[in-house]
Amino acid sequence: MVPKDLKYSMPAEWHPHARTFISWPVQESMIYPENFIKICRGYAEIIEAIAEFEPVTVLVNPANGEEVKTYLRADLFRNKRLELLSITHNDAWLRDNGPTFVLNDQGTLAGINWRFNAWGGKYAPWDLDDQVAPAMLRHLGLKCFNAPLILEGGSIHVDGEGTLLTTEQCLLNPNRNRNVSKKEIEKILGDYLNIKKVIWLRKGLYGDETDGHIDNIACFAAPGKVLLQVCDDPADENYIITRENLAILEQEYDAAGRKLEVLTIKQPPRLDYKGKRLTLSYLNFYLVNGGLILPIFGGKASVTDTQAIEVLQRVFPSRKIRPVNGLAIVNEGGNVHCITQQMPAGQSQVTNK
Repeated sequence: MVPKDLKYSMPAEWHPHARTFISWPVQESMIYPENFIKICRGYAEIIEAIAEFEPVTVLVNPANGEEVKTYLRADLFRNKRLELLSITHNDAWLRDNGPTFVLNDQGTLAGINWRFNAWGGKYAPWDLDDQVAPAMLRHLGLKCFNAPLILEGGSIHVDGEGTLLTTEQCLLNPNRNRNVSKKEIEKILGDYLNIKKVIWLRKGLYGDETDGHIDNIACFAAPGKVLLQVCDDPADENYIITRENLAILEQEYDAAGRKLEVLTIKQPPRLDYKGKRLTLSYLNFYLVNGGLILPIFGGKASVTDTQAIEVLQRVFPSRKIRPVNGLAIVNEGGNVHCITQQMPAGQSQVTNK
């Protein structure tokens, strides 16, 4: 039986969390290994920001636990806001290789183990990363559903009521699931996440090495409400991409038949690193219990940083917007949402709201 048959579904990110999981970075897997210490400090800043709102579990390679502790505040361990979990991994993007947690109608938690091939075979080896999700679920004592699809968690976003956002550029890319049709992918998403409606955008942000993950360009803010990052400069490669996505969303309805309300956030100014455009996104934020962890970029982006904070505070008036340095880890290809994975609270779990 598939999860849908057992009344499981994927909750929205704003569902209360039991905790957040993050994997610690691995120097050998990095694009720019010379930046390892800077990256570790960036991870520590994000972890400590999340721990203000909810407990955090950090996955570490067995030999690295003591070193990792040197980057993190000791009081967070003493106060049970932070713990380390030894699980061997190749790389640190847990949104993409960790489990997707699902809840059934009784509030029982389980996890989906998607197949993982390092974003279409871009970064070998990935054999350990492909085993992270089942290892986490074994540790937690949760049922594991093995899905017949290569999929990264950053490529999907849900409203918790049966609607899913994604991009054709990623999910239909032959470097993931060759010869798997759109209809077949929708069937699998329905079976494993209880999705009734898939909204397909064409592409993600220009130059995104994930092949257009949705969590950089669009997300649900509430049922029937979508945030979209847009570009106003016709000379920018993202102009056509975001205009096309806006046109799609403005004509769409969700699984409940609601016409979507689309809210826009202006993209930060272009920034290159060693001749390559960085994928800067305010929508790579992460919702936590009572808060929102937001990457901001400073410098030339100071104006759009302020605008993004203002928009998000209006959209999420009851949440504390907690900015973090968005430049700390982005040159490795992702940001706050990419490195986090929420575990929703079930009926028997106490949350820190």
